[in-house]
This record gives sequence, C-alpha cells and structure tokens, in this order.
Amino acid sequence: MPSVELGLARVHIGRRYRLGVMGGTFDPIHHGHLVAASEVAARFDLDEVVFVPTGVPWQKKGRKVSQAEDRYLMTVIATASNPTFSVSRVDIDRPGDTYTVDTLKDLRRERGSDVDLFFITGADALSHILTWRGAEELFDLAHFIGVSRPGVPLGVKDISHLPAEKVTLLEVPAMAISSTDCRQRVGEDMPIWYLVPDGIVQYINKRGLYRDNDQTIPEDH
Repeated sequence: MPSVELGLARVHIGRRYRLGVMGGTFDPIHHGHLVAASEVAARFDLDEVVFVPTGVPWQKKGRKVSQAEDRYLMTVIATASNPTFSVSRVDIDRPGDTYTVDTLKDLRRERGSDVDLFFITGADALSHILTWRGAEELFDLAHFIGVSRPGVPLGVKDISHLPAEKVTLLEVPAMAISSTDCRQRVGEDMPIWYLVPDGIVQYINKRGLYRDNDQTIPEDH
C-alpha cells in the first residue's frame, strides 16, 4: 500500500490512521522505551507513536516523581530525531491524577474517530488492567500491546480473562533497562551513558535531577 510523508508521521493512503500511544512517567525516559515504541511501530505498521508523560501518576504512590515539565522536556529531547515519534501534553496539562482512560479519551477527541489507537504498556501491567479506572471502557478505546523483554514469560494465563482480539503480547529487546536503575545510578554517581539518549544525560546533569530532593515532588496521595 502506498504511503506519503505528512508532517511528523507516515500516512498510508486508503486505510485508517494507526496511532501508537506510549504512556509512562518517563523519569527518565530511556532506550528501552524508545526501542519498544520502534518495535511496536514496525510490527503493527503504525503511522505514529505519541509519547504521553503522566501528570500525577496514581500508580507511583510512595515515591517522589520529578517535575512534569522536566519529564516532558526529556521525552521531547529523546524522541526528536525520529519522525514517527511525537510527544503530547494531554496528561501533564490535565489537573489531578493521570488515568489511562482519560488519556485515551483526550487523544480520541484530539485525533478524531477515524484513528485506531494502540496503547503500549508493560506486559505485567496487563494482568492488572481490570483494576484501572474506567476499565470497562478501555477496550472500546484502544488495542492494548503488552511488551516484555526476551526470555521473560509473557504470562498468557494472566491475561486469559481479557478480550483476545484487543490484546497482544510482544517480546522487545532492550526492555531490561529501567528508569529505577537509571535514577539509582545517577544518585550513586554511576554513569548512565548508553542507557538513555545522550541529550538526556546532559539534561539530567544540567538540572541536577535524581541528586537533589528539591528537584522532585511528592505525589498527592
């Protein structure tokens, strides 16, 4: 099928636009996130992947989270070189806790009804998806793709209660990298080169992230 370049993303003529949605705290964003998004885009023939940094992540209760603007800017820096990637502010500009159902509804309103949404998340998160707010609406809004690193059981039995036509599990290289490890390494004066894009290393150093408690904010709950 022919395709053309239009703006930031590739557009295929004659079919519905396919938009990947990569939500996350991105504290910091790392190569695992980028490889996962790239792999899913290739496997599912996505026209675009939009990264959506969370505003107030309800699932991160008990730890401090960097300022939303820092996480947003790091995501912009990390994705800038890939024309298929974009970054949305819908979650960080929305007051209150961030919930996936609100993210998908906002993107649906922005992009229109003729766009197919593919939400990219960790495979382990899918087993808990029915506990998410608005769970009964989620599968009407998007197809869910659970990514896992090679060699880790994908837990098909754990998601057997979910609609098979709305869920896909996918092994992705580089998923062993974690934001938690990156933060800990910075706090211990260990390098994070090659775990995150070069621009992110420079941004973290410039802003003093993960070293100074004044650069982080506690969650509301």
